[in-house]
Amino acid sequence: MSTYQTEDQIRAIVEGFESCNTDKADFKHQDHLTVAVSYLQDLTVTEATQRLREALLRFVDHHQVDRRKYNETITIFWLELIAEKLKDLSPSTSLIDQCNVVLDSLSNAGLPMEYYSAELLFSDQAREAFVEPDLKQWKRN
Repeated sequence: MSTYQTEDQIRAIVEGFESCNTDKADFKHQDHLTVAVSYLQDLTVTEATQRLREALLRFVDHHQVDRRKYNETITIFWLELIAEKLKDLSPSTSLIDQCNVVLDSLSNAGLPMEYYSAELLFSDQAREAFVEPDLKQWKRN
């Protein structure tokens, strides 16, 4: 897992995503996490969810990806886990270190499958609105 050395690297990920200049094939799990950490700097989980939802839908629309690729449950799952991880850090922790800690600890893109069955996680219900996990609970914000 590559780590960040500068805030400019982080800003480039966020700006590339938000402007849709990043190719869909180049926007990986690590980049999703980076954007989420960036959003959680100044926003609540609820506000970050709204901003990320809008940005992801704009991104998939721009790249002509089926909107069904967006999943509200997965978005909220990751934002809440990231927010919880950030709470463990000192308020003075730099954005660079926050991103690197989150990338190191939440690098497993398959993590939602420990909490959700595939049937539930990829259901229309879970794509449209948050659903509680059916396999294992986690500490929610």
